[in-house]
Amino acid sequence: MLYIVGTPIGNIKEITFRAIDILSSVDLIAAEDTRRTLVLLNEYGIKKPMISYQKFNERANSSKLIDLLKEGKDIALVSDAGMPLISDPGQILTEELIANNLEYTVIGGPSACIDALILSGLNTSAFCMLGFMPEKKSERERFLSDYSTVGCTLIFYSSVHNIDKDLAALSEAYGNRRVAVVREISKMYEEVVRGKLGEQLDFVRKGEFVIVVDGAPDKDYSSLSVEEHYELYIKEGLDKKEAIKKVASDRGVAKSEIYARIVKGES
Repeated sequence: MLYIVGTPIGNIKEITFRAIDILSSVDLIAAEDTRRTLVLLNEYGIKKPMISYQKFNERANSSKLIDLLKEGKDIALVSDAGMPLISDPGQILTEELIANNLEYTVIGGPSACIDALILSGLNTSAFCMLGFMPEKKSERERFLSDYSTVGCTLIFYSSVHNIDKDLAALSEAYGNRRVAVVREISKMYEEVVRGKLGEQLDFVRKGEFVIVVDGAPDKDYSSLSVEEHYELYIKEGLDKKEAIKKVASDRGVAKSEIYARIVKGES
């Protein structure tokens, strides 16, 4: 069995009893950084063989792990910190497990995106975790544009080398929405700075960052006639039926009412 194990993102005590039990009992630990994982294992007196499993050897070592699992070995997968697969290696392995009809399970633990969302003070009822932005400017602009109309809270990871560039890109793409920059979660120098995109945010440029941004505001269609509202969606590429449905939803009225107005206007 493969166990995907969440590990501390800061404070080394932030680990579950079950995670310790699993790490103590498996035959092998696949670690994103064996040196960092060794610190964790030493803290809890765990001595287990490890294999490197990071983005540069993920595909090759996935095959090795599949073979070991087929032999009946129990393996734990851990990342540097937090939950594997969430902007960390593991996706290739889970896909291969499913393809080979092999089971895996998750040993829950910390995840920086969830902690940052709660620390941000922004809406937690719905959110979209988007990870790291693309490095190339054109790809980053296209990436942010794809989510410009999403209404739920948006969560991004950022490094110390990219934090200012990423905030500038968000400001250009999303205007002056509310934002929180969360740094060094659960560590000694944890910091949360809240403000608006485009403002000068005062925080220490060290460590690892999560950027949490308000979703797109609700659009105000009150200044549009029903016909103008309908034409807006037609120009966006919706067919007649879908456009009528969207207009009715936006205005909180029955589709038949919008249909009658549109048919009358077209006749």
